[in-house]
Formats: sequence, structure tokens, C-alpha cells
Amino acid sequence: MTVTVSRLALTPPRDRSRLAAPQVFEHLREKIIALELVPGTVLSRQELQLQFGLSSTPIRDALIRLAEESLVEIFPQHATRVSPIDLTLTRQAHFLRRSIETEAVQLLTQQRNPDLIAGLRNILKLQLALAEAGDLARFNDADQAFHRQMYEAAGVPDLWTLVRRHSGHIDRLRRLYLPIEGRPKQIVGDHTAIVDAIDSGDPEHARAALRHHLSRSLTDSAAIRAKYPAWFRD
Repeated sequence: MTVTVSRLALTPPRDRSRLAAPQVFEHLREKIIALELVPGTVLSRQELQLQFGLSSTPIRDALIRLAEESLVEIFPQHATRVSPIDLTLTRQAHFLRRSIETEAVQLLTQQRNPDLIAGLRNILKLQLALAEAGDLARFNDADQAFHRQMYEAAGVPDLWTLVRRHSGHIDRLRRLYLPIEGRPKQIVGDHTAIVDAIDSGDPEHARAALRHHLSRSLTDSAAIRAKYPAWFRD
């Protein structure tokens, strides 16, 4: 499937104070993670140039950055395709995130920061409202905000950036299971258990709740792969 101008419609206006290539990268990455550009989609450089109104250089640089995150595969003189969801990279991203976040929640139970707890509970209320409204895109944004707030409170915001850079494949897997009936409210329940454990100052419970929550990212991978076999690889 070749990308057309209409396929990438609604490209946001470029910020002239920023370099073009990072903005193209961010836009295409968002489309790939959201599965608006599904695995196997061919990205035409010429069509991307037309879409963004740019020369070949920033388009090339953006695609190279996407390739560095294994989100596209570049075949010189041939084509660039959105890569399959790589289950090996998915498992590695899960391992990285679990390792960091179990340490983070232990630290947060020791801090007993009431402002953090209030902020996390506000996100939980927002997530529940979005789940009930069926707004999965904003629900996912709130999910990311929930975890990012814990990194910031633990004093390791740069590690959130690191985790996000390695999470493209597991994030696509999550986008596939998020519409499953009851899954958004299940996520809210998991988040609530994490916040309750942090609030009570119980590090063992907090780590267990966090591990249980993150393990769900891989639980349904076999069933989802069976439904979309062409979108996956080991």
C-alpha cells in the first residue's frame, strides 16, 4: 500500500522556529504508533515531499531516524516500508520499562509525596471518563502522562525519553489490544492499585502491582498476532 497525499492528510502546520526533519519524524512516528500507517505500508519519499512541502533532505533524515527506532525499513533505491511489529523488540522494551519503573515506584513509596498522589489520582479520574466515553486516543495520552509523571517524580525524566525511544513496537501492540472490551477500565484498575500501594508506602505491593500491570502488554500478543499475522515478526 503506497502512501498518498490524502493518506497523510491533516498534517499540522510546521513550526518555522524548529528544524523540519524532527517535525516530519514526530508526525510520521505518531501515525505509525497509532497504526494509521500499518505495517507494510510503503512510504513514498516523493509523496512525503509533496505532503510536507519540503525538499528530499529533511524527508530522508526523518526516515533515517524512524529506521534507527526500527519503525521503518529502508531498501536503498527501492522503497521504505513501515516495519512489522517485532516481538523480540517488544519483549526488550517491556524488560527495560519494567526494570526502570519497579525501581521508580519503590522510590516513590519512600517519598510519600501527596502532590504526586493527587496528580496521579486526577489522571485516573480523567482516564476513567475517557474510557467511558470510548475516546481511546486521549485515553492513551493520559496513560502515557500517568507513567511519565512517575518518572518525573522519581527524578529520572530523561529515562522516560529513553524508554519512549525504545517503545515503538510495544506501543503498537498496545494500540491493538486497547479496543478490547473492558481493557481500558482494566488499565485504570491497574493504575489505581499502583497509586494505592505508593500512597500506603508499601514498596513490595507497589512493585508487584507495577509488574502485573506491565505484563498485560504481552499477555494477548499471541491472539492479536493470529488476527493480524502479516503485521508481526519474531
